[in-house]
Amino acid sequence: MELPFAEPFRIKTVETIRRSTREERERAIAAARYNLFNLRSEEVFVDLLTDSGTGAMSSAQWAEMMLGDESYAGASSYYKLKEAVKEVMGFDHFLPAHQGRAAENVLMSALIGPGSEGRGKLVPGNSHFDTTKGHIEGRGARAVDCTVDAAFDPTVDLPFKGDVDLAKLGKVLGERGRGEIPLCIVTVTCNSSGGQPVSMANIRGVSELCRAAGVPFFLDAARFAENAYFIRKREPGYDGKGIREIAREMFSYADGCTMSSKKDGIVNIGGLICFRDEALFRRASSFNIMYEGFNTYGGMAGRDLGALSVGLREATELPYLEARIAQVARLGAKLELYGVPVLRPYGGHAIFVDAKRFLPRVPREEFVAQTLGIEAYVEGGLRGVEIGALMADRDPDSRENRYPELELLRLAVPRRTYTDNHMDYAAAVMGSVLERRDRITRGYRIVREAPLLRHFTVELEPAGA
Repeated sequence: MELPFAEPFRIKTVETIRRSTREERERAIAAARYNLFNLRSEEVFVDLLTDSGTGAMSSAQWAEMMLGDESYAGASSYYKLKEAVKEVMGFDHFLPAHQGRAAENVLMSALIGPGSEGRGKLVPGNSHFDTTKGHIEGRGARAVDCTVDAAFDPTVDLPFKGDVDLAKLGKVLGERGRGEIPLCIVTVTCNSSGGQPVSMANIRGVSELCRAAGVPFFLDAARFAENAYFIRKREPGYDGKGIREIAREMFSYADGCTMSSKKDGIVNIGGLICFRDEALFRRASSFNIMYEGFNTYGGMAGRDLGALSVGLREATELPYLEARIAQVARLGAKLELYGVPVLRPYGGHAIFVDAKRFLPRVPREEFVAQTLGIEAYVEGGLRGVEIGALMADRDPDSRENRYPELELLRLAVPRRTYTDNHMDYAAAVMGSVLERRDRITRGYRIVREAPLLRHFTVELEPAGA
């Protein structure tokens, strides 16, 4: 008989978590001004807010932490990471940064300019994530979403819904000159459209269009290993190929990448900016030194550089990825058993609940996905994150709320952290909310918000209060 699946690791250290009462959670979310980011971690039972920096490191990574070289310049830990970047990603030039948004800041400063120098410029890509869009719009430029239309239909089950629509991209590149498009950036996997992968054929197609137009092409590689896994499973010609071989081919089509290493680097802090062009690497180095630190540490401690060198290799091991993707899929399947509407197919790092189908009676102006997130927390101490109108922010010119086509509650699964029982619990919480959804007719309104990236610090109150 065929043996059942089992995780390719065993647990050595555990952390106690406490299950609060409903009354405690009601008080906690009110004190947090109905912003899930404002909750204290001990007030949360199963925390699926993000998979960024929340994973468990391996014994090999912890061992490397103890070997960390904290020299300001030329630390041996930096050279260990340099070797890993070359081996896994294929780049000769890279800069460490303390996390992904810091890497974006350095790259955007080098290609768009610091301050507000991007007025009138466009940055095409596939559903730019919040910090990426923030760095673009904060410089006066515009993010242009060229994702395939199927990405905005949560019921369509296609293998590569993170793909760029090459016709849309070609139109943007054809209408604007090189000086008006400082770069194109494609996120793998595409977080904002549901953790959906991008095919190798599509990456190659984007590369060809950008090179013909003289526009630098970068990957947001936070979840590159998961993307490579999906290519192996779903794209003809890649079955049986090694994950690192697939990853290196992905990167070979790009001029470079940014990476939040807190995802597929399986570390708690860290980021990377990789370059194929040495001149651009040197230009970016000046901004890295200003914003992050000297080029051989870039805002990271030596111990974290070392842990990342191990994490990049571990994240590209097939048994790890099979277990990772299977646990996320388990959560998706359990949710659907309860009748919870989710985005199909399941994402690589998270399950995205379709809040508009879940709560059809809540007006869009009252932040449907945020409302669902609050209800899930009150129901069972489950914390997710809104990917909807709050995160979409306001139009930079009109200052009107932007209402995206998708209103999603993301349940992001930390790496090697929770058991399958936790996934079953999370699904049951959402199922319990579903049972009383007809009684949820109102959402929330904004009391206070920041001018950019408001969802992190926004303060809300119940609509009609």
